[in-house]
Amino acid sequence: MAVTNRLSVIDPAKSPIFYGYIILLVGTLGIYCSIPGQTIGVSVFTDPVKDALGLSRNQFSNAYMIGTICSSLVIGRAGKWFDLYGARYVAFFAALTLSVALVLCSFSVQMSQFVKEVADIDTWLIPFLLMTVLFFVLRFSGQGVLTMASRNVIMIWFDKNRGKVNAISSVAISFGFSSSPLWVNALIENFSWQMAWQFLAVGLLIFSLIVLQFYKNKPEEHGLHPDGIITKDENEEKQVVAAKQFTLKEAQATRAFWMYALMLAFNSFFITGLTFHVVSVFASEGFPKEDAISIFLPASVVAVTISTIFNFLSDYLHLKLYLYLMILGGLMASVGFLLLSTTFGVPLLIGGFGILGGFFAVLNAIVWPRFFGRNHLGAITGKVMSFLILGSALAPSIFSLCFSTFRSYRLMGWLGIVYLAFLAIASLRANNPQ
Repeated sequence: MAVTNRLSVIDPAKSPIFYGYIILLVGTLGIYCSIPGQTIGVSVFTDPVKDALGLSRNQFSNAYMIGTICSSLVIGRAGKWFDLYGARYVAFFAALTLSVALVLCSFSVQMSQFVKEVADIDTWLIPFLLMTVLFFVLRFSGQGVLTMASRNVIMIWFDKNRGKVNAISSVAISFGFSSSPLWVNALIENFSWQMAWQFLAVGLLIFSLIVLQFYKNKPEEHGLHPDGIITKDENEEKQVVAAKQFTLKEAQATRAFWMYALMLAFNSFFITGLTFHVVSVFASEGFPKEDAISIFLPASVVAVTISTIFNFLSDYLHLKLYLYLMILGGLMASVGFLLLSTTFGVPLLIGGFGILGGFFAVLNAIVWPRFFGRNHLGAITGKVMSFLILGSALAPSIFSLCFSTFRSYRLMGWLGIVYLAFLAIASLRANNPQ
């Protein structure tokens, strides 16, 4: 058995169908399994865990922010691991690490109490520091490494059909993520928050074994080609121009890298900030809690529709059009933020929210292999992931600071408009470096 297939009984070359479709299935499952390390998965645990640890909401949020910022500073290293060792081992250890972190989270109260007794100190700093470390591990392994490795391995197995398979993956992930708070909350209510984290840990342990069996780094390692293309005629071979394989340093020297990365980071910042404080945002404009929560379903429908249509079309259209449509969505959401109390505010916010999410699902997967090649995809996407994680880390605290200072969130809308106007102008020359 080849070294690339060690510890696995699955041979992609003997698969009755193109193995890339198996990669599509397990890679999508891998992104879904990152939910315990995503904001949407952690937020459900906020109230019971902070109360059990004796932390205030601000203390708990700050622990989350610091842990997330720290993970953004080292995620680039994981991207280099991806290029060096491949998706299989990186995703395996990420899933295993996330599983262990969830078990430790479930015993956080006991661990905190033990340290207090040993140190003979009763202070909030002990559970605060403990959760900061645990959040670092959760965010690094879940939102960072497992998500990056799973998304990248799908993109590596496809080329011409990259947009089509990403459409399938994006739809499954959108519905999976949007429904996850319901079943995670059901686990907490029916068992306890400790057992809920333990159940998720067991699930991730099982998934880590699935990774070891089914994840395969590249089709070429198994005598296959992206998209399942086996042979080409001579004329077609001559027409194919080899894509330049950019290193991270070369990619960072292009305007396209920065404009697309900064736009995706804005999405991460804005969506996380709004999601984290959505009830407070709407309450500040006179809306009840039910109205705040109700925006997510229609926004998800818009996002899924956008990502499905434009993922399919991405195999034929220039991605700069997508960048500007995403900027338009961000402007709609920012204006909706400012006009929330008016008739058009909520529809604009929902529409912009959905457009941002839809194009994020397309660009974050498609743009990097198309623009910069596959050889250094891990390092490039690892750097981009650090921007996304940093944006999601800063958002809750900055939104909160805005409200505590001005008794309104409207300043975030103005900042969004200014930022997006800058990106729109700066992106005029953000062309595909290929």
